[in-house]
Amino acid sequence: MTDASHERGPEHGAEAAAPEPLPALGGNAALVPVDSTEARALVAVIAILAFLAALSACAAELVAAASAQWRSRIAQEMTIQVRPVSGRDMETDVRRSAELARATRGIAEARPMPKGEAERLLEPWLGAGLDLSDIPVPHLIVLKLDPAAPIDAEALKAKLAAEVPSASLDDHALWVARLSTMARAIVGVAVAVVVLVFAATGLAVAFATRGAVAANREVVDVLHFVGADDAFIAREFQRRFFRMGLKGGAVGGALALGFIALCAFLVAGWRGSATRDQIEALFGAFDIGWQGYASVILVAAFVAGMTGVVSRMTVRHFLQNLAGRPAR
Repeated sequence: MTDASHERGPEHGAEAAAPEPLPALGGNAALVPVDSTEARALVAVIAILAFLAALSACAAELVAAASAQWRSRIAQEMTIQVRPVSGRDMETDVRRSAELARATRGIAEARPMPKGEAERLLEPWLGAGLDLSDIPVPHLIVLKLDPAAPIDAEALKAKLAAEVPSASLDDHALWVARLSTMARAIVGVAVAVVVLVFAATGLAVAFATRGAVAANREVVDVLHFVGADDAFIAREFQRRFFRMGLKGGAVGGALALGFIALCAFLVAGWRGSATRDQIEALFGAFDIGWQGYASVILVAAFVAGMTGVVSRMTVRHFLQNLAGRPAR
């Protein structure tokens, strides 16, 4: 009996100490689960960063488009400013300046700006409801240029200096230069924000990947023992993290488009206000066009691709340094 018990003992002990089966690398169970708390937190972080990157890209597109529109509009106009001078009749000077402008080659239209319209231009700086009747506000004459004939600006300046000394011609060159500089600065800042967001995304994915590899250290060792190489394990991590990056990028891009649509809706409700004029001067009508949608799609795709590549590189580097050996 003792011998029989002794013979059955090893079998009974082996059954008691039988290892639990390893999780499969496909199907619902995976080496890198995508429905865990850590995975959901990483998707949320990626979505937030993708939202910031997509929003910055859309803002750069809006500012660039608004700047191009403004430069095109300003390039088609000039302005005559008639200042009030003691001893001269303002209305006569305005009328004579408009006549001289109409007689100049290259000018299609000369329109004296009404007083109410001129006062409205000052509202962003002076506020609404201010009585400007006692303030010597210059009168403006808007000149529409003829695209078919170049304007002789020097001849017009000479005529104004001779007949209307209180009038001066402004070709808006200074404003165009300042507007271009401002637009380039805003676009540059937006691009820098996008780059920094991508860098932050890469760091977040790298730390999350190292944590996932460390948490599955025993499984990785067993996979190495049964013949799996580093490339196979890295591909599994890359595939799972790519899915998380794609989900986070899509959510972040959709949120950015929704935010742009909300801004367009709010600005449309501020009809006739100085606030709307200032916002539209910088961002236009919040119409991002196909370039904006393309930039959002590119941001989401780049975030997903970068997430997969960073996770793969992190896994291979971690496994290489794990035992001080070259990656297999």
